[in-house]
Amino acid sequence: MTPKMNSVGVIGLGSMGYGVATSCIAAGLETYGSDIRPEVCARLIAEGAADASTSPAAFAGRLDAVILLVVSAAQCEEALFGEDGLAPKLRPGVPVVISATIAPADSRRLGARLAGMGLPMLDAPVSGGSIKAGKGQLTVMAAGAPETFDAVAPLLDAMAEKVYRTGTQIGDGAMVKTVHQLLAGVHIAVAAEAMALAARAGIPLELMYDVVTHSAGNSWMFADRMQHVLDGDYTPRSAVDIFVKDLGLVNATGDSLSFPLPLARKAYELFAKASEQGFGKLDDSAVIMNYVGSELPGTRDN
Repeated sequence: MTPKMNSVGVIGLGSMGYGVATSCIAAGLETYGSDIRPEVCARLIAEGAADASTSPAAFAGRLDAVILLVVSAAQCEEALFGEDGLAPKLRPGVPVVISATIAPADSRRLGARLAGMGLPMLDAPVSGGSIKAGKGQLTVMAAGAPETFDAVAPLLDAMAEKVYRTGTQIGDGAMVKTVHQLLAGVHIAVAAEAMALAARAGIPLELMYDVVTHSAGNSWMFADRMQHVLDGDYTPRSAVDIFVKDLGLVNATGDSLSFPLPLARKAYELFAKASEQGFGKLDDSAVIMNYVGSELPGTRDN
């Protein structure tokens, strides 16, 4: 019988990780957090966390499960196996949920290393954004052993509205997320291009937005990200540089399968160009800044 999970450590308290942590608190889980920013750790404690620290070493032995919501495979590796890595400090059998967007090959490599330490892994990338994270309404696309799913069921219940079991092989979840990110990145890039064209043509952007969001050309990404453009608000919910990373993974995966991805490659180029121009830390809707000469809310001259 799988022991009941009562406590969870959330590693990485960015916009998604912080929302997952507060959802776990709201669900009654004994929640611990770790982030490189002490002020964020302090804020999580004020919201009801059992503890939060720049290093999880102090509470590692109390955890029934761990979830990583950092940015990259390198950050996952450092958090788990670095100089102050968490993995050696966990009790045997504690499941590790990797929810960072990483390449399938990296997911498999991390899973094998954790398995060698007696730590089962759930390959469980997520989607939905910071608002849904804070409401416990994420979509999870996960792969792993059935008993690992059972062990972390309270965590998944706390953070997710929908959990897809993509398979038992570690890496399958990461592959599903890779395909998803192809669509997400291309949708944002083409939404930005469409709105920039409307701006150049003198069409009021509020009108264009209303038409598209009530017509067949709409997508979730258009409705969400182009609202940021209308507001002239490029506060990062997900940054341009995140899609430089994610679309880089998409294209590398296509290359590994000898499968050309021309649309994903062009979208990557647009995000990379926006980053090179100094917009990398802004909201990913700032990919629209590639289109110079268009009058956009919140900008003087793009």
